[in-house]
Amino acid sequence: MGEQQSVKFPQEVIDEYAALGVDLPALFSAGHLGARMGVRIVEASAEKVVGTMPVEGNTQPYGLLHGGASAVLAETLGSVGSMLHGGASKIAVGVDLNCTHHRGARSGLVTGVATPVHRGRSTATYEIVISDEQGRRVCSARLTCLLRDIHPGDGAPARTAES
Repeated sequence: MGEQQSVKFPQEVIDEYAALGVDLPALFSAGHLGARMGVRIVEASAEKVVGTMPVEGNTQPYGLLHGGASAVLAETLGSVGSMLHGGASKIAVGVDLNCTHHRGARSGLVTGVATPVHRGRSTATYEIVISDEQGRRVCSARLTCLLRDIHPGDGAPARTAES
C-alpha cells in the first residue's frame, strides 16, 4: 500500500523539471500521509490529475470511507495540478478546501479526477470529483492553492546531484 507507480507526465513537463535537476517521481508523490493512505497518482498534467485510494484502511467507525480521507485525496490531486500549472519556479500551498460528501463507500477503490476551474499567476483552483468503482460520485471538492515563488528553505523539492 502506498507504493508509487509510474505517473504519466507530458513530455514538456518532464523536460522542464529535468533541466532543473528535479526528481519528478519524488516531487509528485502523494507524500507521507498519502502513502500511508494508499493514494496513487495515475496521471498528472496541469489540465487533469487522476489518482486512486483504497477504501479499506481509510474508513470511519461505521465502516464508510472517512470524509477526511476523501479530503486528503482531493487536496493531493489539486495540489499536484496546481504545482504543474505554477511550473518549476513556484510552490503550491493550499489555502481553501471544501468537500461535499454525496454517498458512502464501504470497499474497493475510489478514483479522484482534478480539473482546473481557474489557473492564474498567483492562485489555482481545481475541482476534484471522487467516484466509486461503479462510477457513482462519492465526493465533490474544490481546492484553491496559492502559487508562491520558491525561496531557499521553503521545503522545495530536492534537486539531484547534477543541479
